[in-house]
Amino acid sequence: MIKNLKNLVLWSFTLALVVSCSTREGDFLAKTQLRAPAYPLVTIDPYTSVWSMADLLYEKPTQHWTGRDHPLIGAIRVDGQVYRFLGKEKIPQKCILPSANYEVWTGKYMFTKPTDGWQKPDYNDKNWKTAPAAFGTNGMPAIATLWETREIWVRREFVIPENYSNEDSYLMFSWDDDFVLYLNGEKLVDRNCCGSNISLKIDRNMLNIGGKNVIAAHCVNTGGAAIVDFGIFQDSGEKDVFVNTATQTKAELSATQTFYSFTCGPVNLTLNFVSPLLPDDLPLLSRPVNYINYEVVSNDGKKHDVQIYFEATPQWAVNEIVQEVSVENGETGSVHFLKTGTIEQPVLQKKGDDIRIDWGYFYLGAEKTEGSSLSAGGYLDLKKSFAENGGIPKPGEKINVKLTQAMPSLAFTETLGSVGKKPKSGYIMVAYDDIESIQYFGDNLKALWRDGGKVTIDNALQLAVDEYESIMMRCNQFDQNLMDDALKAGGEKYADLCILAYRQSVAAHKLVVDTQGNLLFLSKENFSNGSIGTVDVTYPSAPLYLKYNPELLKGMLIPIFYYSESGKWTKPFAAHDVGTYPLANGQTYGGDMPVEECGNMLILTAAIAKMEGNADFAQKHWEVLTTWADYLWENGLDPVNQLCTDDFAGHFARNVNLSAKAIVGIAGYGYLASALGKNEIAEKYTNEARRMAGEWMKMADDGSHYRLTFDQPGTWSQKYNLVWDKLLELDIFPKEVLTKEIQYYLGKQNKYGLPLDNRRTYTKSDWIVWTATLADDQQTFEQFIAPLHLFVTETPSRVPMTDWYETTDARQVGFQARSVVGGYFIKMLEPEL
Repeated sequence: MIKNLKNLVLWSFTLALVVSCSTREGDFLAKTQLRAPAYPLVTIDPYTSVWSMADLLYEKPTQHWTGRDHPLIGAIRVDGQVYRFLGKEKIPQKCILPSANYEVWTGKYMFTKPTDGWQKPDYNDKNWKTAPAAFGTNGMPAIATLWETREIWVRREFVIPENYSNEDSYLMFSWDDDFVLYLNGEKLVDRNCCGSNISLKIDRNMLNIGGKNVIAAHCVNTGGAAIVDFGIFQDSGEKDVFVNTATQTKAELSATQTFYSFTCGPVNLTLNFVSPLLPDDLPLLSRPVNYINYEVVSNDGKKHDVQIYFEATPQWAVNEIVQEVSVENGETGSVHFLKTGTIEQPVLQKKGDDIRIDWGYFYLGAEKTEGSSLSAGGYLDLKKSFAENGGIPKPGEKINVKLTQAMPSLAFTETLGSVGKKPKSGYIMVAYDDIESIQYFGDNLKALWRDGGKVTIDNALQLAVDEYESIMMRCNQFDQNLMDDALKAGGEKYADLCILAYRQSVAAHKLVVDTQGNLLFLSKENFSNGSIGTVDVTYPSAPLYLKYNPELLKGMLIPIFYYSESGKWTKPFAAHDVGTYPLANGQTYGGDMPVEECGNMLILTAAIAKMEGNADFAQKHWEVLTTWADYLWENGLDPVNQLCTDDFAGHFARNVNLSAKAIVGIAGYGYLASALGKNEIAEKYTNEARRMAGEWMKMADDGSHYRLTFDQPGTWSQKYNLVWDKLLELDIFPKEVLTKEIQYYLGKQNKYGLPLDNRRTYTKSDWIVWTATLADDQQTFEQFIAPLHLFVTETPSRVPMTDWYETTDARQVGFQARSVVGGYFIKMLEPEL
């Protein structure tokens, strides 16, 4: 319980400062030049998480993990010549045919299959229903008409005026799940899964200028959320200002930092994005401030006149582009800043997956210096001013604007003056004040850094400046330690994976304190269904937090314990989740996972006890742990038809890997009982686990390996759940079970990894690392890691690392930016547990 945040701050800071003093910035070596699918830039929490989705930092606009643009632009002016090094200008387009995130539109639809030719312009749709759009399920963005059947057919008629310009036009569309779209009878889109605001260039000749046009779409909801929305947009005709780019020479990653190096004519520029997510300093981990460091030095021995420019837009603070925002400047202590947020401020009024925060305020700030300035203005105006004279106008009055009418920019500049052989450097801060972070069973909770409202965002910005030097040192030290740990545990390729996973996993959570003083570390199930506190997301992500701070893992489990212990959840097994992010008011997922979640909770509680050397945490929750262990005793050996964590693969009964989880969960309960001195209980449950393991081996045996399900010979699956029998030293399953499985898996690998099971060629990356950890030797472990590493470096899916991909071609199947990649750290637990 976090009863005294002040003492926690002092303890965390003192500990981190002690370990940081031995590391100078110049000694920092914990970097990898891994080609990442996407590069983390600003990673604060699930709402403020921005990435570069390209190899070159200036190749594309920076984006939120959902794929929406959250622009950052950077440029440097050297002797009057401007070089863009960050982001890419994306001049707002003209709306020709609005999609629902601009304004509600009207279309015709059917829930039953129409007659042939339904996609053609001359089709008679008089019997179709007419309704406002978008069409979709509750919780999806901009839904005006509910669609709750499996399929929907939609038609939308429109006229393109005679004076339609020659600028490029684009179809903008969102869909979930399987989607086909036609323009004037010609197929333009045929895609699976889902996407949001995807842009596709349209051939002008496909449009009937001055006459009738029809967009027709068919979408199939294969499960979960659903949406159909589309519109047409056109380039404005305005020209980019920062056309010339720097030359990127290097991109590197460490656990909390992303580094870029550039040549900008006669000077070199280094850029460093820092997210101080230090697990031994929870107030700092929670503080919603990231840094962008920059350093410039001459590369030709001469002196050069240099100014630098950074810019963001209010898109960081809206869910949809139609929202009206305010932009204003301010200062506090030695900090000056620009801030922006919606006029509406709908605090905690939205929930779901493909949702961005539209309450609270985005901040672009810096320490006040003689050569720095901040100003808000027109999207092109500030860039033109900087390009022409190296500066921007003085800040004006507060402005209110609807982003579909005008897109303002928030800009920072610093005049570095004459730059020669001696480098000149500085930094800016990107911050987000969400005011209220989570609703937890009816109570609105603030982030931990706020200390119950005592600390303001002004305080946080000033602290970020005051502690800047020590934070940089501490991030360097932590990153070095993490790399050393990973190299020792699993080798260079394994270390690369852990470095890339760290910020992605941590920033998929929000750290808050409940009204009783309990620390809560609540995950968002990103790019899935948006659930909050999902147990089978906690389970795979747990190794990172066991390794670096078990208090964070406790903060992931406490909501599920509370849900049962309070009587709000009355079933005899653990809940799947506690709501839909950011509203944690009770399970919203449509199906239960009884064996899955009971096993997860028991195993992770046992792992905490093993890591801490005591079972105090388990003792607090003993009654409900007993209920769950008994449920597994009765139902776990041969599970009936139900979902497990791999729910994307569908329901199935007699799941051998799920049974293994139940057995290890019962054994974990026995371990906890022993740690608490409950020796009779320990013996009883441990013996039952061993008996069940014996039955499991007989029922699942398929000669050279063990089956996918007990009743299907000739099948196989990854038995990743067995890793906890090994790590917790429960010794329930004989060693030869693991050895036999590992040897079989080695013959089933594809170019990019081991499939999940025999049914499909796709896999889950977290489970590959768990399965690899079953191996007893380093060489075999690395045989599983090498194809996974190859996937990361070669995947054409440029998104924050997916954990669900095809092992044949490295393409994303679904999921991205999820916390489950914290599971990569499981190999590091071997010497710890």
